[in-house]
Amino acid sequence: MEGDEARDLFGAQSHLYKHVFSFITSMSLKCVVQLGIPDIIDRHGQPITLPDLVTALQIHPAKTGNVHRLMRLMVHSGFFARKQVPKNHVEADEGEEEAYDLTPSSRLLLKDKVPSLSPFVVAMLDPAFAAPWQFLGNWFRGSEVTPFESAHGMGIWEYGEGNPEFNSLFNKAMASDSGMMNLVIRDCKPIFDGLSSLVDVGGGTGKVARILCDAFPQLKCTVLELPHVVADLPDGENLKFVGGDMFQVIPPADAVFLKLTLHALSDEECLKVLKKCREAIASNGQGKVIIIDIVINEEKDEHEITEAKLLFDLLMMVVVTGRERSEKDWKKLFLEAGFSSYKVTPIFGLRSLIEVFL
Repeated sequence: MEGDEARDLFGAQSHLYKHVFSFITSMSLKCVVQLGIPDIIDRHGQPITLPDLVTALQIHPAKTGNVHRLMRLMVHSGFFARKQVPKNHVEADEGEEEAYDLTPSSRLLLKDKVPSLSPFVVAMLDPAFAAPWQFLGNWFRGSEVTPFESAHGMGIWEYGEGNPEFNSLFNKAMASDSGMMNLVIRDCKPIFDGLSSLVDVGGGTGKVARILCDAFPQLKCTVLELPHVVADLPDGENLKFVGGDMFQVIPPADAVFLKLTLHALSDEECLKVLKKCREAIASNGQGKVIIIDIVINEEKDEHEITEAKLLFDLLMMVVVTGRERSEKDWKKLFLEAGFSSYKVTPIFGLRSLIEVFL
């Protein structure tokens, strides 16, 4: 075997093993969140040394080496940064030692900050979400609707209704994701100008609706969700919760809002919901549908953005009946549902804001 060929094969082996073991990075990240390491560093007020981190974690010093190994992977993956700080131990010689600092990614994991994606990390790596992937190969040859159904004997919405702990975990995850809207919602003012009423379809526990009510006081928001999700949620001054089925009826309003709702649905289901949306805004000639969802653009997006979108696409295939769509896919749905035009604005990182007009 020539040297170049052998080198290519060993490079391919490294690439293969990296992806085989990528779950280790995910589960290590979940461990970091569960241990509260980002919060410990934040409370410390400056980069924290390994001995101080072990002390703050209240774990036995014998596991110091294990914490170092965990943090080494997390630093390599971009969740923490290494800094040099003056030695502060009495027995230490003068000089510097290594310490860990937060990065933008780990700042998103601070539990008492807004936004915080800690609940999203914990929920998405819950065994209920991890198990269906073990069934993926057999699912392709089987008859179950989703691998989630193969793993649990029911769909995710039925599973959530029968498992309050999972339901709570999932709703907290969705609310934490919605908190990211706070970063740019003021930039969306022209989108909501002139609207006096809005229905948030599949709005969970109302995180987005509350953000919208705070940002746009003239807006009266209704959250339409499954009855078991909103059963005990109190209404607010400009906010009310309605238990119902978006496939049956959507309350009339100036605008219908769907954040990460349609990507969980098949094309056929999307058409049904979009037609109900059209009925809901039909009484107002200026009504529109406002969608926050992923738009795949492999030609223009950066590699990491595209990879994240494609991972979400497979997640939708495994957990529900949905998928992520290109602009061409979205356009086809909008036109088939009877809408005349739309506008896509990439504003939410992985997601875009889509306005759909009568």
